[in-house]
Amino acid sequence: MNKMTEEELLKILTRYNQDHLVAHYKRLSVNDRDSFRSHMEGLDVDLVFHLHQIFSQRQNARLQQKIKPASVIPLPSTPEEIEERNKVSALGKSAIQNNKIAVLIAAGGQASRLGFDGPKGVFPITPVKNKSLFQLFSETIRALSQRYRAHIPLLIMTSEENHDDTITFFKRHEYFGLDKQTVYFFKQGMLPSITPDGKLILKDTTHLFTNPDGHGGALKALRKSGLLSALQDHGITDIFYCQVDNPLVKIADPLFIGYHRIYAADISTKVVRRRNIQEKVGVYLSLDGRDAIVEYSDAGDDIMSALDKEGNLLYWAGNIAIHIFNIPFLERLYKEGFDLPYHCATKHIKTIDEGGTPVTREGWKFETFIFDAIPLANKTCCMEVIREEEFAPVKNKDGDSSPETVRNAINNHYRKWLQETRLVVPTNINIEISPLFALDKDELRQKLKGKRVTFENDLYLGEDVMAYKE
Repeated sequence: MNKMTEEELLKILTRYNQDHLVAHYKRLSVNDRDSFRSHMEGLDVDLVFHLHQIFSQRQNARLQQKIKPASVIPLPSTPEEIEERNKVSALGKSAIQNNKIAVLIAAGGQASRLGFDGPKGVFPITPVKNKSLFQLFSETIRALSQRYRAHIPLLIMTSEENHDDTITFFKRHEYFGLDKQTVYFFKQGMLPSITPDGKLILKDTTHLFTNPDGHGGALKALRKSGLLSALQDHGITDIFYCQVDNPLVKIADPLFIGYHRIYAADISTKVVRRRNIQEKVGVYLSLDGRDAIVEYSDAGDDIMSALDKEGNLLYWAGNIAIHIFNIPFLERLYKEGFDLPYHCATKHIKTIDEGGTPVTREGWKFETFIFDAIPLANKTCCMEVIREEEFAPVKNKDGDSSPETVRNAINNHYRKWLQETRLVVPTNINIEISPLFALDKDELRQKLKGKRVTFENDLYLGEDVMAYKE
């Protein structure tokens, strides 16, 4: 990339009526001007102003497509359906054993909303050992690799803000026992934020305020990084995708992979039943005959509140950001030059004024959502799962989806496993089961067979010891 000249920069800023930035730039020292131009070189300013024009004209836009509930694989309700799932799981296990599956974790966010300084994946979350989200996921992939004697690449999508910190964290912890040659880091893109009246926002004297381009950016960044080609060279056919904030994710779930393969799906998705009308999750439904996910903020009350004849939620399938992507499908999209639609969110942004004083301004940030690739698929698969077993994202410092509620969910999840082995488990202790000890309740049952488990204090079942007492 050629270095941006001062003339080129001022031409861009003038074209878009950014007089405040022209004046700011001219007040900078020579070195700071160089830094400002270097920062601007990597930003797609033309795209931001194009998006600003679009969203300025459609602030009150509504969905116009024909909408109806989508087809979803339900939870099993009969012994025959349970037996059928065992056969489906066997197909998924075969795909893992044959080294066809990679895992992609979207981890571009910071944990600032949790009152924690650092990448969200670094946040300590488990109830006994206080393991980080990254450690928990890494141990799961280790356990899967050992169980199936498989090679499972781990792809971690970071952002400009946390890329170096994420890599440093993995190095410091020796990749949590994973072969570092199988762990790959790649950055999603960044876009400047903009005020509703079309002004770019300063973060500091030499940088604009930018935000990651959304988890949808994973698809383009994956190809731009060269990782997609590398996966294909190694015979990988499908990518399991999840987000870093959900410690209950069943990484590379064989049942999910099995259904994905049976349906020959381009994209597969897991959903849970929405708790109520107010729950802020995207909804899996059908738009003009194609499966899609509509974000709650875009859906409108008529969709989010719709009831069926029995008085239950009509659009009940809530998105939990767990997918499988078929790599040949992604390659087809790239060749067709696909662009995911952008979404606009209004945020309160901490910035500086012309005199360098900290201020807060309203700004728009533009991002793409990975699930907007679903309507582009020829074949899709959607599977209902139990919320308490697979979905407990940590998002807020207090209240719902806080570290406290998520640790309780982890506790309850493992407590149920133990209870299903016919153990009487006290309700006043914390319980943690490492995936290196047991990936599921069936493996736990086998590991505990003939062993005595005591519950004097908090219980940890780990890789090398049967029980750990705090």
